[in-house]
Amino acid sequence: MKKLISIFLLSLFGLFFSIQVSADRLKDLVSFAGIRSNQLMGYGIVVGLDGTGDSSLALTLQSMQSTISQFGMNVDSSSLSGKNSAAVMITADLDPFTKIGQKITVTVSSMGKAKSLRGGTLLMTPLKGADGQTYAIAQGNLAVGGFGVEGADGSSMSVNIPTVGTISNGATVERMVEAPFINSENFVMNLHQGDFTTANRVSEEINKVFGPDVAKALDHTSISVRAPKDPSQKVSFMSLLENIEVDPASPIARVVVNARTGTIVIGGDVRVTPAAVSHGSLTVKVNEDTNTTPGQVLYDDDGNVTTTTDATTDNDTDIEAGADKASAFVFDPGTSLADIVDAINSIGTTSADLVAILEALRAAGALRAQMIII
Repeated sequence: MKKLISIFLLSLFGLFFSIQVSADRLKDLVSFAGIRSNQLMGYGIVVGLDGTGDSSLALTLQSMQSTISQFGMNVDSSSLSGKNSAAVMITADLDPFTKIGQKITVTVSSMGKAKSLRGGTLLMTPLKGADGQTYAIAQGNLAVGGFGVEGADGSSMSVNIPTVGTISNGATVERMVEAPFINSENFVMNLHQGDFTTANRVSEEINKVFGPDVAKALDHTSISVRAPKDPSQKVSFMSLLENIEVDPASPIARVVVNARTGTIVIGGDVRVTPAAVSHGSLTVKVNEDTNTTPGQVLYDDDGNVTTTTDATTDNDTDIEAGADKASAFVFDPGTSLADIVDAINSIGTTSADLVAILEALRAAGALRAQMIII
């Protein structure tokens, strides 16, 4: 396993260094302020289930009663059964510039005791935004990727998640979200990863294409671009703008460690100042055992019992300690990422050992990088 991990790391970093850094399109580096999606949410009822619903859940029965009452029928909730129905939450993303009458996909999730939503139909449900306004209406048949089965003896098996389904194009947009695109005098671009050097390069490249003072870096994340006054030119202007190529600055040197999975990612700009590292492992072995001494019976000359002793038990602990031969290596000035990986892999360390070495280097002030534990 150690060998496979080492080969994978070497291959990965070899590929990293063999790829030449090329310019990125602006659309891959930034997002435009005001052009964003909005989350929608609603509560509804799924019907038509094959006995896998919420059964006697009060919330579901009350919802069914409220739905039926809209058609002029007065039904007591105690006379209803939610065996084929389920209370669900519906979520969706409303993309920017989505117009009234267009369709969006929704996700339907059970919130009660339903075991599966397979075969169900979502009844008409309003989807609301954070402002409480209704922006879409959802309804339709669910597509569920998972399923579950249960035997008479109580045994069960499920594949994926049968209590979550989707309805492709299952909601119709009823209200638009106003975007400041047409009326904006300036477009503000926000870098996905803030960096002063990258922000400055973006503004310089834009000014090379459109002329001086068109773009101005506001801080290490945002760049303001002067928009055309004619609204009909803004779409073509944005098309040219987002395809401008920029060489992003090298990222901050980081070492990211996922403590749960043991995954370690070392950035290409990580450096180590001169340092010597010795790594070994101490093994302590404890064996617990017991010694039993049997009881004794003493007799006198006539054969009569004079003394009787009970059996005794004593603990016997054996402790052994030993240390494996430590492996040492030296980092010279200007040590690069490839040198670090080669040196650490040469001693056959595990991910836990690698984390320990990197943390010790950082504590010693020899690791020139941020260490992030996630």
